Amino acid sequence: MRIGFAGTPVFAATALEAILAAGFPVQLVLTQPDRPRGRGMRQEPGPVKAIALARGLALRQPGSLRQESDWKPIVANPLDALVVAAYGLILPPSVLSWPRHGCINIHASLLPRWRGAAPIARAILAGDRETGISIMRMDEGLDTGPVISRHAVPIGPRETSGSLHDRLAALGAQAIVAALRALDRGETLEASPQDDSAASYAPKLAREDARIDWTGEAAVIDRAVRAFDPVPGAQTSLDGAPLKIWKCAALPGRFGAPGTVVEAGPNGIVIACGEGALLVGALQRAGGRRMDASAFLAGHRLAIGSRLGANGG
Repeated sequence: MRIGFAGTPVFAATALEAILAAGFPVQLVLTQPDRPRGRGMRQEPGPVKAIALARGLALRQPGSLRQESDWKPIVANPLDALVVAAYGLILPPSVLSWPRHGCINIHASLLPRWRGAAPIARAILAGDRETGISIMRMDEGLDTGPVISRHAVPIGPRETSGSLHDRLAALGAQAIVAALRALDRGETLEASPQDDSAASYAPKLAREDARIDWTGEAAVIDRAVRAFDPVPGAQTSLDGAPLKIWKCAALPGRFGAPGTVVEAGPNGIVIACGEGALLVGALQRAGGRRMDASAFLAGHRLAIGSRLGANGG
């Protein structure tokens, strides 16, 4: 089969590696242009590009596919299927209709729940008990195409976006290889329309979304900390300086004014919330490294009664 691949980050790279390992020749790889990365903000290839370069695959990095001059050179050669995973660019109708079997997307949710750019974090934020992978045929809508298969996984009680991402990436890789093998055997990939009335949306995360509101429930804040781990990290402030909260747990009860430090010791830092409190086990100062609470307290004075966030920081 003549297969193309469109994707950019690690989630996509996991699928591309699996497709190649399964013996499918990839005729063309599409990925976004290089971006500044790391502390030095140097231009570096993304994970998918790195694989394409290492394997000697044909590679294109259009900055947009809006104009005919952007996509026309790409669709000049025929494809049987274009696999899409976290590509980041909208595919125009001319690209969607290019492959013989269409464009097949790996989406990290059980569609129609959590259509959009950030389904993993949104599922954790919402307190969902399960999520999964959907293999779908792409149309012109935002993750609205008919679904070929769904593969559910439970969301663990202490799941972070990072740990869930890795599990879903591996599952998506297995699912897309199974779909391509079916096509290779001459089978038809039956797809069912989504129920639009049951749809929910997962917009891209903004840094402001990660700012902790200490007046909220501790359980909700706990989910937010896990949803924004590893990026961008749940944000608050202490003495006017940015502070990230990492490992934590929600505690029931009443603890005082939201954002107030009510306990600070070797077992962690307890911070009052609007309902309950958050037991914080790891923190990170701006420009510093993530450290557990005992190490943080050894190097930073944190008095009982200190206030975190907008009201006190």
